[in-house]
Amino acid sequence: MKAGLEIHQQLATHKLFCPCPSELSEEVRGTVRRRLRATEGEEHALDPAAAFESSLGLSFVYEVVPTSCLVDLDEEPPHALNSEALDVALTVAFLLHATPLDEILVMRKLVVDGSNTAGFQRTALVAVDGWVEVDGHRVSVETICLEEDAARKVAETGGEVRYRLDRLGIPLVEVATGPDLRSPEEVQKVAQTIGALLRSTRRVRRGIGTIREDVNLSIEGGTRIEIKGVQELRLLPTYAQQEIGRQEMLLHVKEELHHRGATHPPGSVIDVSDLLRDAGDGPVASALKREGSVLAVALPGFHGLLGSSGEGAPRFGRELADYARTTGVRGLLHSDELPAQGLDSSHVDKVRSRLSLGAKDAFVLVAHPDPAKARTALDQVLHRAALALTGVPPETRDPLPDGTSRYSRPLPGRDRMYPETDVPPVRPTQEHLTRLRERLPESPDTSRRRLREQYSIEPDIASWLLQEGEADRFEALVGRGHPVPLVLRLLTHDLPAFVAVPRAEPTAEPSEAVLDAILNALAEGRFAKEGVVPVLEGVLVLGRSVDEAARSAGLSPFSRAELEALVEAVLDRNEPLWRSRREAALSPLMGDVMREVRGRRDGKEVAELLRVALTRRLGTPGPPS
Repeated sequence: MKAGLEIHQQLATHKLFCPCPSELSEEVRGTVRRRLRATEGEEHALDPAAAFESSLGLSFVYEVVPTSCLVDLDEEPPHALNSEALDVALTVAFLLHATPLDEILVMRKLVVDGSNTAGFQRTALVAVDGWVEVDGHRVSVETICLEEDAARKVAETGGEVRYRLDRLGIPLVEVATGPDLRSPEEVQKVAQTIGALLRSTRRVRRGIGTIREDVNLSIEGGTRIEIKGVQELRLLPTYAQQEIGRQEMLLHVKEELHHRGATHPPGSVIDVSDLLRDAGDGPVASALKREGSVLAVALPGFHGLLGSSGEGAPRFGRELADYARTTGVRGLLHSDELPAQGLDSSHVDKVRSRLSLGAKDAFVLVAHPDPAKARTALDQVLHRAALALTGVPPETRDPLPDGTSRYSRPLPGRDRMYPETDVPPVRPTQEHLTRLRERLPESPDTSRRRLREQYSIEPDIASWLLQEGEADRFEALVGRGHPVPLVLRLLTHDLPAFVAVPRAEPTAEPSEAVLDAILNALAEGRFAKEGVVPVLEGVLVLGRSVDEAARSAGLSPFSRAELEALVEAVLDRNEPLWRSRREAALSPLMGDVMREVRGRRDGKEVAELLRVALTRRLGTPGPPS
């Protein structure tokens, strides 16, 4: 495989071309409806991705929020390029050993999927020819760009897509590597390394959706495809591995089609509704009951190539379904999966006869209430089947939660770029660049070594703090006098445990002040470390103080005397157990005590007290037999 990454990181500044804050909002103050069309690029050619999006004929509704303005609506010219965001991008360039351009020009990049009200995205090339080293392998960084983020998609129904304008215009730094990545695991490692470097600037936004990765990947004999907008870093190797398997499947299909002498599908769409009137329950019967149609196309040479070769293996039938889905038609039937879905073998034989199919030929059915939509969907199926003869078509694909991806649109090309005439170029002075170089933040490698040496922590913990952006908070809390082990437990165990549990949306962030208050309460013995997660929920979700959260979670103080009495009572209740199992009874006895004490006294203290009491009792003779 050969792969490269494009990493997009939101910056913690105001928006790129207006003074609005870079904050998301749930308060909608109004809506604007628009339609967009593709236009020619600088060289008077139409970009295939833009042409495809325009052909869908969608309308777009934009939700206006308090953090949006007339620039976001494309009703006012853009302001000057955000100088603070540019400084962050230049800082990133220096950290990546890249060379800034003498003149930074803003370009327009055609985007007509509705994610930008203007029909284009503004982007500026800031620096080139950098590199980053991971496990001794130097990976080239071809470009560092500064661009505006897209609007946030909130709904999609029929021919209408709804966006919110709060995210539109938030500055993004885009770091694009060369095609130097050699394995799915290396894709993840490079993304982690560059992500840690971006966070080292202390000028990036945090949270889900603030950093996104595009994976560009091909295998030998294949073609570059782009999996766009991956947000789960842990899934990057899975997306890469799944794409390798998909391209291998497509190359196998191509080879087999050529072996069979298959040619371009004939392209005729045939109505077979009359053959399937008695179909059982399924999509065919459902469409016919609604006075719809069932249309079919023949795919010469495709028999046996549309289904799966094994559990979870990629299927060419899914490729056809993905292309049909872009027309609004979800789901189709193909002959490799029939009889099924209310169709029996006699139905299959009738369709094969109507289409004059041979033994090596396949067919696809689309059942839909709207015959025109069904025909458009099958046109896309025929287009995709024709592309199978070339192997792997260049595509942009959307990541799915299970680690697979699906077709989104053709891969865009150079014809979507042309100059932005409303924003003047920026020429950084040598004096300004020198000042930025002198103020570079500590590199992640330097930070990792310093954290290990200064705080005596394990290398993997230091790496985790940097990758998760928790190093600053860790050092701040330790600087307030809190013990290193307790702070690490809070950051690496308690906070992730709190986030992992489905619950109502937090009303507050786990700020340094909140965590400091919780650690102070732990130090004063108001509750034990086992009670941190319920206290976090009370503070962050319910808006309570630390003490109120502890009381509502049943974590009222448990005195030493009460604890000693409880231990003795548990030993009294379980005398046959500890008499028979002796020291081996410690674990079940500990469970009994902790069920009553958890979160109110420290587990280590409980274990030590129980061990001493049990040892004392085992040293006394039992009752006479």
